[in-house]
This record gives sequence, structure tokens and C-alpha cells, in this order.
Amino acid sequence: MSSSKLLRGTFILTFGVMLSRILGLIYVFPFEALVGDRGGALYAYGYVPYTIFISVATMGVPLAVSKFVSKYNALGEYRVGRRLFKSGLLLMSLTGLISFLILYSIAPMIAPLIISDGGKGNTVEDITTVIRAVSFALLLVPVMSLIRGFFQGHESMGPTALSQVIEQLVRIIFLLASCYVVLEVLNGSIVTAISLSTFAAFVGAAGGLALLIWYWFKRKEHLDELLAKDNGQLHPSLKEMYKELIKYAAPFVFVGLAMPLYQLIDLFTFNRAMASIGMADISEKAYAIFNIWVQKLIIIPVTLATSFSLTLIPAITKSYVERNRKLLRKQLNQTFQVMLFLTLPAVVGMALLAEPVYAAFYGYDELGSQVLRWYAPTALLFALFSVTSAVLQGINQQRFTVIGLAMGLFVKLTFNYYLITKFATIGAILATTLGYFISVAFNLWIIKKYAKYRYRLVFRRTILMGIFTVMMSLVVSVVVFLLKAVLHYNGGKLDSILLVGAGAAVGAGIYFYLSYRSELLERLFGSRFPLLNRKKTKKAVS
Repeated sequence: MSSSKLLRGTFILTFGVMLSRILGLIYVFPFEALVGDRGGALYAYGYVPYTIFISVATMGVPLAVSKFVSKYNALGEYRVGRRLFKSGLLLMSLTGLISFLILYSIAPMIAPLIISDGGKGNTVEDITTVIRAVSFALLLVPVMSLIRGFFQGHESMGPTALSQVIEQLVRIIFLLASCYVVLEVLNGSIVTAISLSTFAAFVGAAGGLALLIWYWFKRKEHLDELLAKDNGQLHPSLKEMYKELIKYAAPFVFVGLAMPLYQLIDLFTFNRAMASIGMADISEKAYAIFNIWVQKLIIIPVTLATSFSLTLIPAITKSYVERNRKLLRKQLNQTFQVMLFLTLPAVVGMALLAEPVYAAFYGYDELGSQVLRWYAPTALLFALFSVTSAVLQGINQQRFTVIGLAMGLFVKLTFNYYLITKFATIGAILATTLGYFISVAFNLWIIKKYAKYRYRLVFRRTILMGIFTVMMSLVVSVVVFLLKAVLHYNGGKLDSILLVGAGAAVGAGIYFYLSYRSELLERLFGSRFPLLNRKKTKKAVS
């Protein structure tokens, strides 16, 4: 694969993931305005179990199949990948059907574990209905994942990227339209609206799958031409192929399950812990704020790091296999520094502007602002976990990702209920932060041990970024303070948008200016963006 084609494919896939996630963020704001906190909590009650099931049902298929097909294509054994694809379609259809039947059947058993009847909010019957509505998506998503992985293995990123965007667009349009019609036109119940909102996952999957099928027929002639060039030297059995595939897929399954598993712990403990300290009345509101509304905001800085981490594996794997330690160190230095450079100021800025940020998107809410202020810094750990897990995959130590995740989940499970009883909603955030910290620390230690990597340069640069972030924060604090006085700020949406816009613009300007003057930008991005090279710029001017 040529370097230009690799970069083009990486850009297309990264852009598709980014756009899909941005769309997945934007819809939340009108959705929250339509359904409120009770509807948001009910939506989360249905979606968290579904996310667990979909991760298991797809089994890390897209990236694993991509790696498998790419390997055998490079050997000229195109028929091996096609055999896997054909049998995989049947297997994914079967796992999807089984997952759907299980989730649909056990919904009445899951619901009582989430909440007890008798309160003023959602009921066990409501939660059961919503879980069953979202379970239908399990019939289509695994098959769609397999087809995406097959195309990626043929170095074709367009079908995956575009199908992700179409899937998200169709889902969001159906979700918002159905909610609006049920609640505003028909004056229907919130349970009906949320059931249709979660069923939108099935509708979106149908849209994404339809596009992939169109791509298949469009490109079948080219794929058949590759089959004609097959060397025919390797004939692994289906058992051997799936054994190899599972080896590739297992780490992706657990990495993909990280956040859903943390959410699952909250799902089964949050409401009961809040009720035990006499806060049952606001429990569902707090849960919606913590697990839906705020999480959608803090995931923004993580999105770029997550997309970036998925592109690391091939380059790092190549350097590791070739035992090119110098290049591997350079790649790891670049990876960690770029991730920290982009994420650190973003999460600090979001925490600093928590009140106007939350008000700008959802309307003023004291609890929402407090939760965002505490939760934003945890996004840095989310990004680090994503990147370190990708690095471990690249250096063929993916088994340790599972161990690190298990350690973090154990910490979350151990302390979650206790911390919630002590600090209410903030306790759940503290338990999540502590769990991710343990996982990230473990991953970093394994990378140091097996890649023979030292963090000295990254540590020094992180201190520099931290100094710039502090300076940025001081300036932004002054600007926001003055603007609040001028605007007579009282939490209004328009004023909040102005504050966030001004704060973000000033903060980004200060941070990038300091980075440019210190030549940090040049060292991180100079080779990709010549304009950031201060020395060359000075010569050109003179």
C-alpha cells in the first residue's frame, strides 16, 4: 500500500468517525429539550445494556476482519479473505439474532436491577419496554460491522466512513422526528417517545447496511478480479481462520467495552446509592446529567484522540516487528505529545467554563455545571486509555489491555456505591476517575517494559503544556469575569454562548501563540504544516 494511499485512507476513515461522533453529539441538545431529564435517564437505561450486547455480538469485528483480510491480501491469498467474509456473514447474522433474543427476553429481569417501582419517575415496565425497543438493532449491526471490516481490509475506507455517517444521520432524523411527533403533535407518553428513540438504532443500521450493500455490488467486479489473481497456496480451515480472527478481535472487544462497562456499574448502583442517602427524588435527574448530557460534552476532546489512536496500530506494529527502536520511540513520543497537546487545554478549559458551557447547550442548571466541572478532567484519562490500548495492540501486548481494564473496573465496582453515598453524583465521577487512572497507569507501565520506552521527553513536554494551560486559564478567567459583569450574566442561553465562544477563542489563541513562540508547535506538527516552522518562516520573511 502506497504512503499516499495509506494517508488518504486514514484521513477518510478518521474524518468519517469524527463526523459521525459530531453528529452523535449535536442531536443530544434538541433531544434533551424534547424529553428532559426523565426521558434522558430512560434512554440511558435502555442504551447501556444494548451497548454491552452490541460490543459482544460484533466481537471487535471491523478492525479484526480488516487486519485478517489485509494480511492475506498482502500474501496474494485473496480467496482466504473471501471465505472468511462469506462464513462471517452467516456467523454475524447468527450472533445478532441470538443477542437480540437474549436481550429482548431478559429485559424484564434487567429492569428491576436498575430501579424499583414506587417512585415518581420511570417504572420497571417503562425500562423493560425501552430495552426491548433498542434490542432490534442487534439484528443488523453485527452484519454491518463485518462488511465494513472486509472493505477496510481491501484498503477501501470510503464505505466504512460514509456508512457510519449515513447510519448516524438516519438514526438522528428518525429519533428527533419520532420524539417531536409523539410528544408535541400527538401528546403521547414519554415512554413511547423514548422507545422510538432507541428503536432508531435499528432504523439507522438499516440505512448504513443498505449503503454497504450498494457498495458491494458496485465493487464486486473488482473484488472478483482479485480472486482471479489468487495464489492458492494457503488453505486454512474455518476453525484456524476463526481462531486467528478471535486473537485479533479480543483486545478490540474489551477496549470497546470499557466505557459501557463503567456505565453498567453506574446503571445498577447509582439510583440505589442515591436513594440510600435520601436523594431518590433527584436520582434520575442526576443520572441523566452525569451519564448522558455531561458525558456527551466531555467526550468531545476525546473524539480526536480516539480517532487518532485507531490509525496508530499499523505504523507502530511495523516499527516494533522490524525492531526499529529509534523509530518506535519517535512514534510513541509523537503520539503521546499530540494527544496531550490537544486534550489537556480542552478539558481544563471545559472545567473552567463549566457553568456557561452547560447552560449554552442544555440551559442553566447548578447540578449540571457542578458535574461538568468535576467530570471534564476525566476526559484526559479516557483519551489516554484509548491511545495506550492502541499502542499495546501495536506492540502485540494486547492481552495486558484486558488486565488493565479489569483492574480499573474492579476499583470502580469496589468504591462506586460507597463514594456515591459520601459525595452523591460526584462520587460516581470520582470512582470512574480512579478506575481509569489505575488502567492507564498499568498500560503505561507495560508500554515502558515491553517497548523499552522512557517517558522523559513526554513528561517534560507535558509540564510545558501544563504551564501554557495555566497561563491560558488565567487569561480566560479574567476575560470571562469581565464579560459576565458587562452582560449581567444570569445563566441565559445566548449570554452563555457568547461567554463560551469568547473564552474558547481567547484560550485557543493564547495556547497556540505560546506553543508557537516556544517552537512546541513546530516540534509536534512542523513536518506536516510547514507554516508552523518558525525558522523557515523567519527566513522567508527576511
